Amino acid sequence: MKINAILAASHAAAIAVGGVVAPEYRPPEFGRKGPGDGGEPDIKQLSRDLKAATDKVKEFAEDAKGRMEKGEALSAQAKQSADEALVKFNELSATMTEIEQKLARRGSGEGESDRKSVGRMFVEAEDVKSFMDRAPSKGTVQFGTKAIITSLTTDANGSAGDLIVPDRRDGIVAPPERRMTVRDLITPGRTSSNAIQFVQETGFTNNAATVGETLQKPQSELKFDLKTLPVATIAHWVQASRQILADAPMLESYIDGRLRYGLAYAEELQLLKGDGTGTNLLGMIPQATAYAAPGGLVAGNMFDQMRYAMLQAVLAEYPATGHVLNPIDWARAETTKNEIGEYIIGNVADGAQPRLWRLPVVETPAMTVNKFLTGAFKLACQYFDREDATVELSTEDRDNFIKNLVTILAEERIGLAVYRPEALIYGEFADFTVAP
Repeated sequence: MKINAILAASHAAAIAVGGVVAPEYRPPEFGRKGPGDGGEPDIKQLSRDLKAATDKVKEFAEDAKGRMEKGEALSAQAKQSADEALVKFNELSATMTEIEQKLARRGSGEGESDRKSVGRMFVEAEDVKSFMDRAPSKGTVQFGTKAIITSLTTDANGSAGDLIVPDRRDGIVAPPERRMTVRDLITPGRTSSNAIQFVQETGFTNNAATVGETLQKPQSELKFDLKTLPVATIAHWVQASRQILADAPMLESYIDGRLRYGLAYAEELQLLKGDGTGTNLLGMIPQATAYAAPGGLVAGNMFDQMRYAMLQAVLAEYPATGHVLNPIDWARAETTKNEIGEYIIGNVADGAQPRLWRLPVVETPAMTVNKFLTGAFKLACQYFDREDATVELSTEDRDNFIKNLVTILAEERIGLAVYRPEALIYGEFADFTVAP
């Protein structure tokens, strides 16, 4: 109900009952605390009280009009009650008018702002003024400030941090991924079976010699073994809700990539170190020939050891094609110095090509620190892809359908055959404490 309409009704009612509008009434100052008042008046309660007072005045007005039409005079008690109702109505309407004017000034920017700077509040503080009047006397003065609006997100007064929207960057920051290198060393292949089978020569006694006329020729011996190696399945999965995959489409491709990376990570470890137990592949290291410096040679440092490992492979008729080292051991090799402090390989400015004794060096954290593998890798072994890495989505896993979940499965099948264990030399670096 508008204030003007209420006031018009009140005056009409006053005239009807012979009441008087009290002009001397001054409404309480808006916003000033009073007894039992915690601050600004409760506008909702004030509206309810004003409506009740208005209804009371109307009731008296209608009663008075009815009596006058009948020619009846108003009693002194009726006039007194009407006057009391009008006084109450005038008090409430005056307070409501004050509130509306205050709010209008705030909305239009008129009038003095209720919000003052800390500097202005300091200058206008009575304690500060009194202290300045006593100058140049010595002393201190305390000045308290009200809560200041800050970017805090706590429930403290003046906190407005929840209104600040972060600058969200697109995409997902992924952790680093290992560079896979072992597969590139091995001869590739494919299979359509669940096992790899091959015949391996495991013994040869060569008795070839010159033979005289009419004499019996010598007999040599060959021994073969049938090797059957299973194709291993490497797999893992994650679950996600259908809603998040629909609402964040890039998440599906991100999960796809991470799951494929997980397969490649596990594959590299299997090709290099699989122990052949259970569902594991039988990797290169468990089948490699142990390092043993041939010809009574004694290694003086790690470089000597790797050169003698190459020699060991050559003497087995399989010239080596590369070395596999942990990055820590390669860094140790690059920083090895001679007696006068000069680096043996490379230099600080340009480093060294990852090569030792003419052969490339493959760095991978999959190799154990302080170990090395040297050999003719493509002659020694071959991997077989039965099923390439695939990623599948399904809602039919367990109770996925009723929970709106999706199972994302990544899987591959691979086999490994080490044909010639003598072509792989596996060893451990000795503890060399003195540079050459």
